[in-house]
Amino acid sequence: MILRDAVRVLVANWDGSYTVPSRTLYPHQWSWDSAFIAIGNARWSPRRARSELLTLFGAQWRDGRVPHIVFNPAVPEGAYFPGPEFWQVSAPSGVRTSGIVQPPVHALAAWRVHLAEPDPAFLRRIYPRLVAQQEFLRAARRSPEGLISIVHPWESGMDNSPAWDVPLAVVEPEPSAFVRRDTTHVSVEERPTDRDYARYTSLARAYRDTGYRRSDAFRVEDPLFNTAYGVAEVALGRIARVIGLDPEPHAREAAAVTSAMAEHLYDDGLFHARDVLTGCLVRSNSAAGLTPLMLPGLPRELVNELIGTGLDRFGVKDGIVPSFAPAAPEFDPVRYWRGPAWINLTWLIWRGLRRRRPDLAAPLAEGMVRAVTAAGFREYFDPFTLEGHGCHDFSWSAALILDVAAEDGLDGMAPAGGQIREEARRLGEGGDLGDEVLA
Repeated sequence: MILRDAVRVLVANWDGSYTVPSRTLYPHQWSWDSAFIAIGNARWSPRRARSELLTLFGAQWRDGRVPHIVFNPAVPEGAYFPGPEFWQVSAPSGVRTSGIVQPPVHALAAWRVHLAEPDPAFLRRIYPRLVAQQEFLRAARRSPEGLISIVHPWESGMDNSPAWDVPLAVVEPEPSAFVRRDTTHVSVEERPTDRDYARYTSLARAYRDTGYRRSDAFRVEDPLFNTAYGVAEVALGRIARVIGLDPEPHAREAAAVTSAMAEHLYDDGLFHARDVLTGCLVRSNSAAGLTPLMLPGLPRELVNELIGTGLDRFGVKDGIVPSFAPAAPEFDPVRYWRGPAWINLTWLIWRGLRRRRPDLAAPLAEGMVRAVTAAGFREYFDPFTLEGHGCHDFSWSAALILDVAAEDGLDGMAPAGGQIREEARRLGEGGDLGDEVLA
C-alpha cells in the first residue's frame, strides 16, 4: 500500500526531532527538504511536522539566514562532504551548520502544517523566525531591481542544472584536494561531474573565506528561489492574519517581487535566471521557469504563456515533469538535475496549476503516483521510463505523495487524510517529542 510505504520511509528516516533526507547519502538535516517533509508529515503527525520546522529554525543564524545543512554531531565527519570542518561555522545555538541557504519554502510549509491541524501557538512561535529569514534575503541578497540572488548553485536546490553552466564557466575549479562521498552511494553517471563538483567546492570555499558575506564569482537571480520568496510572503500574510498582525506588508512584498520577476526574468514563454555580475538573462530550458505559476499575482497573460510552454516543452499533461526540457541539447534523463524528474519540482508546479488548470494538475498528481509505484520512493526518476535514480527511500518523495494523496486522492480514491493517519497508527508513531527546540 503506497500510503503505508510512504509513512514507513518517514518513520525510518526520523532522527528524534527531524527527518534526514536519506540514511545513506544525506545523513544530516537539509533546509528545504525539511520544509517539504513537514508538509507530508502534517498529514499523519502534525506534531512531527511542527518539530521538523522548529528544529531547523533552532539553527537559524543571528542575521536571519537558515543554513542549508544542520549537521548532526553524532555522524562522523567523513560521512558527508563538505562537512562541518569545511564550513567552519556554528549557529548561535551551538550546532554546526553550512553557511549557504536554500529556497525559502518554509513559510508555505508552516502554513500548510497549520492547515492540517490549526495551531496558532505554533504560528506565533515560528512567525518571527520566518520573517527574519525573509529580512536576511532582503538585506543581503536583494538587487536594485527587487530580486533575490543566490551565491552558489547549491542554494537553488537544483544544484547541477544546465541553467548554471554559463555563470559557472568562469569559476576556476578547485584542485582535487577533497574526497567525494556521494559517488560511494550513487552511480557516477547520475551525479555531477568531478569538474563541476570542483567548481562547487571552489565557490563555497571563496564565500566562506569572506565570512559568508560576499560572492565575487557567482551571483544569480533564480526564478524558483524568487518564486519561493514571493510565495513565502503570501503565506506570511495568512499567518499574520491568524495571529492578529497586519498582513498588508507581506502582500505588498509578494506583489513587488512578482512584478520584478515579470519585468526582469521572463522571456519567450518561460522564466529564466539572470546573472547579476553580467546583467544578462541566462536563457535555459529549466523547469524552474514554470514554478512562478505558484504566484497568485502573476499576470494572466504570463500564466497562459507558461502553461503553453509547460505543455509544449515539458509535456506537463503527460505526468511527472522533467527538470530540463527533453528537446534541449543539455538534457540528460539520469544525471542529477539535468533532466530527471523530481517529486518536489513536480509538486511545486502541481500546486501552481491546481486552481488555475485542475485539468492539467490532475495528470501531474497521477504522474507522481505512477513514478513511486513503479520505482519506489527514489530521489529522482527518468521522466520517460520512470526508472528510479539516486537514493532509495528518499524522504520528500514519500512526504509529498502523502500530501498529494490527502489533497486529491490516489487512483480514484477520495482524499485520503484520514486513511494516512490510520496507516500511521498501524505502523506506530513511537516516542514522544520534546519541546526543547527554540526554547
